[in-house]
Amino acid sequence: MALCGAIHSFLFEYDTPRIVLIRSRKVGLINRAVQLGILAYVIGWVFLWEKGYQETDSVVSSVTTKVKGVALTNTSLLGARIWDVADYVIPPQGENTVFVMTNAILTLNQSQGRCPELPDDQTKCEVNNNCAPGYVSTHSSGIQTGKCVKYNSSIKTCEVFAWCPVEDDYHIPKPAFLREAENFTLLVKNNIWYRKFNFSKRNILPTINSTYLKNCIYDAQTDPFCPIFRLGKIVEAAGQDFQEMAVEGGVMALQINWDCNLDRAASHCVPKYSFRRLDTKDSAHTVSPGYNFSQPRGGVSLISLTCSLPISVSFACCHPVRDAEQL
Repeated sequence: MALCGAIHSFLFEYDTPRIVLIRSRKVGLINRAVQLGILAYVIGWVFLWEKGYQETDSVVSSVTTKVKGVALTNTSLLGARIWDVADYVIPPQGENTVFVMTNAILTLNQSQGRCPELPDDQTKCEVNNNCAPGYVSTHSSGIQTGKCVKYNSSIKTCEVFAWCPVEDDYHIPKPAFLREAENFTLLVKNNIWYRKFNFSKRNILPTINSTYLKNCIYDAQTDPFCPIFRLGKIVEAAGQDFQEMAVEGGVMALQINWDCNLDRAASHCVPKYSFRRLDTKDSAHTVSPGYNFSQPRGGVSLISLTCSLPISVSFACCHPVRDAEQL
């Protein structure tokens, strides 16, 4: 019976909610204020500010670079010498990073043999008993032979079997060996692709022709879309002093920001560049500053070792693309 009654009510009865009319200015104003607040939130925040009706996609990006510039040095060690890209860009190609040597500690004509170790608290000696044959520490240039030999007229150190003469990195050239690197230029080619919208673009914009590209240098005010950057300006834009940074090396970031709204014309999708130093320089923490690495040049038995102190520029591409959802 209960089931039949429920079916009968469902099929043959109709009800409506009761509406209560309240004549009150206060209640009416509160009601309209709440409605307007909800409407303002949906239209103003969700649609206009947050673009809630749009889809987003992350970027697939590639960055390639080309460095140009020459420098002249004239030292007692090397004499007059021209340095070009093949000498100071190490390695020739890197992934989203370029290394430009600005300073160097040169150790010429090394060969394997026996020679005095650099003097420090662990290697200074007076007699052979102060040196342990076969001893190697994390900072050793080679393997100790067990002999105590003259390092110079006043100091004796333990002899090592190593590439001799050993590299002396206690004295860094000041000013920087390649201080002219400040004027080297860096061409940055950035290609982006948004898979979801099949939209691609590059930072060399369609409005840039070959004549302009040969003559422009990036400037945030006059040439904000020029993809050629002067190395000194990159460092300066990050609030750093190039000649000071060039002495011990450092790590810079060049960020390419793409903020593309495909509701608008593709010509509005343009890159914006920003710069910062990643290896924070802190006067209170001076242990192991800058950036350096060593590389040999030459044959198997005779090499010249270069301890490079480069400025490394790393590239990052960020910001998603936005487009209206396909409903």
